[in-house]
Amino acid sequence: MSESNGIEKLIQPHLAGFTGYSASTSPDVLKGKVDVSTDDIVKMNANENPYGCSPRVLKALAACQTFNIYPDDGQQQLRKMLADYAGVPAECIVAGHGSNTLIDYLARLFVGPGDEVINSVPTFDIYRFSTEICGGTLININRDGNFAIDVKRIKAAIGPNTKLIFLATPNNPTGNIIPPKDIVEIIETGLPVVVDEAYYEFSGETVMPLTTKYKNLIVLRSFSKWAGLAGLRIGYGVFPPRIASYMMAVKIPHNVSVAAEIAVRESLADIDYLQGRVEAIIKERTRLYNELQKISWLKPYPSRANFIYCAVLQGNAGDIHLKLQKKGVLVRYFDNPLLKKSLRISVGKPAHTRALLKALRNI
Repeated sequence: MSESNGIEKLIQPHLAGFTGYSASTSPDVLKGKVDVSTDDIVKMNANENPYGCSPRVLKALAACQTFNIYPDDGQQQLRKMLADYAGVPAECIVAGHGSNTLIDYLARLFVGPGDEVINSVPTFDIYRFSTEICGGTLININRDGNFAIDVKRIKAAIGPNTKLIFLATPNNPTGNIIPPKDIVEIIETGLPVVVDEAYYEFSGETVMPLTTKYKNLIVLRSFSKWAGLAGLRIGYGVFPPRIASYMMAVKIPHNVSVAAEIAVRESLADIDYLQGRVEAIIKERTRLYNELQKISWLKPYPSRANFIYCAVLQGNAGDIHLKLQKKGVLVRYFDNPLLKKSLRISVGKPAHTRALLKALRNI
């Protein structure tokens, strides 16, 4: 028996067949595999901000002399800055190394073997990832043909072992929002309801004001998309104060880097600049949607995020994804039963749209 086989038997049984999260392809791994240089790859597969971060962020990071010092583990200044932006008390805020880690901490708090988490699919796969890592069972409720959630079935699925309900609005990868009345109906079940608003700045729709009324509502947001900080990993959540205290206890120490905290500070000092970039992306989203409608074998869906979900009506979506990749245009393909006949296309700059359309028309 090899050494690895000897210790493998000690892995937690519920993780023995665990499937990890499938992240988007990075241009770096495609060197020599595409028809263009890696510098010329058009990246429309990860919902990143094509305009990058605020120039203030770059300037402040270049000037920083304290990268050798640990960040404040209590996040005091960071929580205050985020609270001012979100319009909530600082005691309700917890920041993380991306909002993904906050989802993971929530699963640590609420989910164990035998517990259930309700999820409306298709949606962000991190909800599954974190639930299953903790030994929980995901109860998937299918969305309808237009990707609206089924409130009646969600409520019917609630049982004695239900610990969390996840809702993404706008939803990733479909781009649609959940009507506030539907969210309220689910909140009123009394269970912890996690509303993921990672794309809030592109939709303008939020349930944040409801956090003062409902003490079982948790709202998550990110700086990856609107502020162009995906590479620095920074997100935050708004929690009932007692839950925020638990989150601060279970989080990894020093979980937000000095660089990420600087980037948040400078981004929040440059909101007008960043909002202008958001508006440019929204404008380009409309143009991209209109152009995709002209392609007979694609069916784009209206989006309130920074991407457009497209059903592939003819051909194999996986093959189309690979053909686009070969031409140096990266879009997102999900190899799972609910999404295998579709592609998700991130909104880029106008030049990115032109490159995508040219590639699509030459497949």
